[in-house]
Amino acid sequence: MKNIVPGGRMIKIEINGKYYEVKAEKNLLEVSLSLGINIPHFCYHAALGSVGACRLCAVKKYRNASDTKGRLIMSCMEPVTEGLILRTEESDVIKFRAAVLESLMINHPHDCPVCDEGGECHLQDMTVMTGHNYRSYNFKKRTYTNQNLGPFIHHEMNRCIQCYRCVRFYKEYAGGKDFDVFASHDHVYFGRHEDGILDSEFSGNLVEVCPTGVFTDKTLKSHFTRKWDLTNAPSVCVHCSVGCNTIAGERYGILRRIMSRYNGSVNGYFLCDRGRFGYEFVNHENRLKKVKIRLSKNENPVVAENDQLQVSLNSALSDNKRIIGIGSPRASLEANYALMNLVGTENFYHGISKSDYELTKTALHILQNGPAHSPSLKEIENADVVFILGEDLTQTAPMIALAVRQAARNIPLQAGEKTGIPRWHDAAQRDRTQDIKSPIFVANPYQTKLDELSREPYHASINEIAKLGFAVAAQINDNATSVKDVDTRQYMLASEIAVALKNAKNPVIISGIHCGNKEMLHAAANIAFALEALQIKSSLCLVVPESNSMGLGMIGGKSLEDAYRRIEQGEADTLVILENDLYRRAEKEIVDEVFQKCKHVIVLDHLMNDTASKADILIPVGSFAESEGTIVSNEGRAQRYYKVFPSEKSVPESWRMIGEMIKIVRDQIDHPWKNFDQVAKEMGDDIPEFSVIHQKMPGNGFRILNEKITRQPLRFSGRTANSAHIAVNEPKLPQDHDSPLAFSMEGSNEVPPSSLVPFYWTPGWNSAQSINFYLDEPNGSMKGGDPGIRLIEANKNAKVSFFEPDITDIEQKPGEFWIIPVYRIFGSEELSSKAKAVAERIPEPYVLMNEKDIAGSDKNENGSANINISGKEIFVKIKIDPDIPLGIAGLTVNLPGMPFLNLPCSGKIKFASGNSNNQKPGRP
Repeated sequence: MKNIVPGGRMIKIEINGKYYEVKAEKNLLEVSLSLGINIPHFCYHAALGSVGACRLCAVKKYRNASDTKGRLIMSCMEPVTEGLILRTEESDVIKFRAAVLESLMINHPHDCPVCDEGGECHLQDMTVMTGHNYRSYNFKKRTYTNQNLGPFIHHEMNRCIQCYRCVRFYKEYAGGKDFDVFASHDHVYFGRHEDGILDSEFSGNLVEVCPTGVFTDKTLKSHFTRKWDLTNAPSVCVHCSVGCNTIAGERYGILRRIMSRYNGSVNGYFLCDRGRFGYEFVNHENRLKKVKIRLSKNENPVVAENDQLQVSLNSALSDNKRIIGIGSPRASLEANYALMNLVGTENFYHGISKSDYELTKTALHILQNGPAHSPSLKEIENADVVFILGEDLTQTAPMIALAVRQAARNIPLQAGEKTGIPRWHDAAQRDRTQDIKSPIFVANPYQTKLDELSREPYHASINEIAKLGFAVAAQINDNATSVKDVDTRQYMLASEIAVALKNAKNPVIISGIHCGNKEMLHAAANIAFALEALQIKSSLCLVVPESNSMGLGMIGGKSLEDAYRRIEQGEADTLVILENDLYRRAEKEIVDEVFQKCKHVIVLDHLMNDTASKADILIPVGSFAESEGTIVSNEGRAQRYYKVFPSEKSVPESWRMIGEMIKIVRDQIDHPWKNFDQVAKEMGDDIPEFSVIHQKMPGNGFRILNEKITRQPLRFSGRTANSAHIAVNEPKLPQDHDSPLAFSMEGSNEVPPSSLVPFYWTPGWNSAQSINFYLDEPNGSMKGGDPGIRLIEANKNAKVSFFEPDITDIEQKPGEFWIIPVYRIFGSEELSSKAKAVAERIPEPYVLMNEKDIAGSDKNENGSANINISGKEIFVKIKIDPDIPLGIAGLTVNLPGMPFLNLPCSGKIKFASGNSNNQKPGRP
């Protein structure tokens, strides 16, 4: 007897004459996929549940052992029950499935050779699996007009088989409003009411949700290659702090696409659009490929060869005791550690502003020393009450916002289960619950997309939101100190939130550092601590800005301002800057002055930026696609990405290049680290918090049946043709001495550990649906456990100690506004902004204002304004937000071309009509 995932009530069923012990709360299709039994299906998706739309998953059910006829049922709609007897491969079952498939294919075009989905198409897999080989329909096919859906998604409506997956994901799962199903019968149309850019931040998931070629990746189409010709590697998204797992695919030295890599504890099946389409910065024309050296401060840099680089580095580093290193929250742990090793712990600086440095340290202290648990995305999805303080999650951490949308359904789902409707029965559950939601509370200065889930969105200043948080904590636990000047609305809302949190089984409090206010973090922590003091298990999620912000905070070091101070005082004259554009961290005048005072500025980066342009020695290094590295998410989960390109001598990994610099500083002959494992081990030895990473993650010596894991699928082609312009003989394959992965299709084809899965494939399943055979159960965990190692755990032995409120009232002069930062998913993150498709979605810089604050000027979104902050004037468009408090303005930050602004702060706003002198928004 075979068992599947432990947990829940177990029952015995019989499938095809074999007995299995399975979970009682599942449907038959889920159970069959968990057991490795092939049942064709279209409309079912593990994250979306069952609706029984396609009728393809038919099996035969028997009443008992004496029943010889049985009856056809749809396995996705059939709950498993004790003693269930089933057959999946009887002749009438096979004929029924083939007939269903033929009917779905009536209007489907014969265009597999030119379809972008060809070779990884679920429809192709199911056609083969059902045995439908020839079509008998000889009449005119129905055709549609395709839509332009923006830079991310290509639309081919003629390929649709009406499975409804797309609209169920887009509208019901992700909360999109501009995509639907139109018409009826055999003329249904899936798209927008008219051509236009899809508004959802999760639209790219249509590429993987759709079982055919209706929705395909438009960025891949611009440099298309077939799935079987891709070299792939397991990777981690580098565009925010959530740490979603991805699969990077390359061909001919070009990164072709990013796909979702399943992690049951983190992103599950999905990605946000920034994570999916932001990859094109790797292929950017401004990628650094050659060393450049400035022979004197007044000369332009020139391209240099390796021997010239060695001479320049020797001159800058030999016998130099005045070197300081600037790390980066977008560089790996290993690269930052290598830099710290080069300059010494006392000379290592985080490379972020003092405000971000202090806020990140505060968040880390709260999570490491407090009793509240830092939740995974899956745990946020399972929350029954959520309170969000001061974070616009859709823009700063989109996948957390998507998790909150799922959390909003939990209490209604539980109520439906009590009436006998299983959780997986999506159609019945949604019919029952309608607009009923779990308690979600959102407090933010301006409108957010999650406001629609909130019982009562609270829009106020950052200080007032912090006061609300302290008031909630005080109403949960008398030992938590509230603030004195709580108004009536705050008190009533705090009471409602406190009651909901106290009655919750899985409450989650979410905040972060994007609002720039330490008291907001303290207030969120007090709420979680107050619940823990009452023995209520709580979770506290704190969002930080960049992919390795949390990991950089764990390394130790000082703020950027401390580094500047040492240079100004003449204590240092050589800067080594790691993957960091300092002009995004401080005012231009300050950075310019620092560079002027430095004798040597050495920059290691993979993209040309303002800092790289000022380097005396500019060294190209690998991006995430060309190197191994470990980053730590906001949850505290350490995860490793692996190179998809072979390393080039001219573009080494950051840690490897820094090792060459260590040789010079220490006058060594040998490189300090021969491979990636050695730098990771040394890092763990020096920083005990990281020791578990090297101990538990598979090293470069890991093998399966004495073979490496293949980066290329079995059908990979063109290995000789790739270099035919150089030589026609079989070239030697690149060797990877840093990981257990091979740049080859030759190696182990066994299922690797979850953190090393480079692509999904199993016999008969070429599409993304093959992921189900890598999981314990659909929508469960990866076999062997989900990737990543948690480095941050709640300190349950800690005595609950509450933060005392320390809220300073804002002093505004007449005519001034309090300017707060507004982040955008497209544009505010540095690397993805360089991607061509993402660049099309970046808005012009704007300021959010209440209509009442614009009296006497254009009261519409065609108005514009000049914002003066500390003498720096910026021209922006105006957007009306009826809920932003009077006297507060929200300014978009970090968009391309915008200068660094240390927000929040006070500023003056001068209104204008239209575009003053055709000035470009965002420019000083």
